[in-house]
Amino acid sequence: MGQRFNELSEKHIQFIAEQNIFFVGTATADSRVNISPKGMDSLRVQSSTRVAWLNVTGSGNETSAHVQVDPRMTVMFCAFDGPPLILRLYGTAKVVHKGDPEWKELFSLFKPLPGARQIFDVTIDLVQTSCGMAVPYFSYTGNRELLSEWATKKGDEGLKQYWEEKNKMSPDGIPTHIVDKFG
Repeated sequence: MGQRFNELSEKHIQFIAEQNIFFVGTATADSRVNISPKGMDSLRVQSSTRVAWLNVTGSGNETSAHVQVDPRMTVMFCAFDGPPLILRLYGTAKVVHKGDPEWKELFSLFKPLPGARQIFDVTIDLVQTSCGMAVPYFSYTGNRELLSEWATKKGDEGLKQYWEEKNKMSPDGIPTHIVDKFG
């Protein structure tokens, strides 16, 4: 059943590459736990102990707020087709904003996505697999383009205004610094 590893194996990296969705979990000592689904070809494996994922604009920004207070992050993948498997990456994350020096290098790893607001650079300290035998089968039929279309329509200034109104603070009142570091 479950196994633990110090780093990603080639088999884990291949499994990650085949997934169309992953989930991210964060929390501070005093906040709610936040779990967010992610897609849009937004994750890159940098090495056996490092991944980066591009975060696009959404209705909240809890992940960024949490990581800036407590950098713990769990990234989870699960097989919805083929052999059952759940793969969790435990580690510490750093938020990279558009105005940060690392942005340009990390952003070049991704296909540009409208509404991109942060990149999370995650150093993995534990890789854990579990059986996934209770995860149901689901069929992937394609990506939704609604968020990209919405962000394109907003444009840079409209996104900055949206971040000011909706993404500046987490629901628990933790600042995200998104507007300060727009770049």
